[in-house]
Amino acid sequence: MAKATGAGKKIVVSNKKARFNYHIEETYEAGIVLTGGEIKSIRQGKISLEESYISVYQGEIYLLQCHIAPYQFDTTNRYDPHRKRKLLMHKYEIDRLRGKVEAKGYTLVPTKMYFKRGYAKVEVGLAKGKAAPDKRQTIKDREAKREAERAMKNR
Repeated sequence: MAKATGAGKKIVVSNKKARFNYHIEETYEAGIVLTGGEIKSIRQGKISLEESYISVYQGEIYLLQCHIAPYQFDTTNRYDPHRKRKLLMHKYEIDRLRGKVEAKGYTLVPTKMYFKRGYAKVEVGLAKGKAAPDKRQTIKDREAKREAERAMKNR
């Protein structure tokens, strides 16, 4: 289910792999175009951002390979769980992101999906890929943090 946070946000899903595989340099908020069955399925938490990515095409921005399971009580229309979904952002933001992706070797990844004032939103991260040594350092930092928390707990 969704986790409530401050400012009326309910985080539905977080993409932990994105933080592990990429250095997230900037984040943007985008709306998403969904059908009724998709939004109900997202409210139930039946969504995965694991292998998804974001692409800019003809001045519009799309979320690709995001799996939203079909809503079990939807009888009207069945949809492809991996269909491309349009994201809603301002034109100047899309142009800025497209320029960085084309020129500097960045990529766009979804980091979170959440509800804000009843609307589904996607947090888009402008990211650069990590090298293998960086990933090993991330694992070492995470283990050190866990050990410190265990030591403080058992104290």
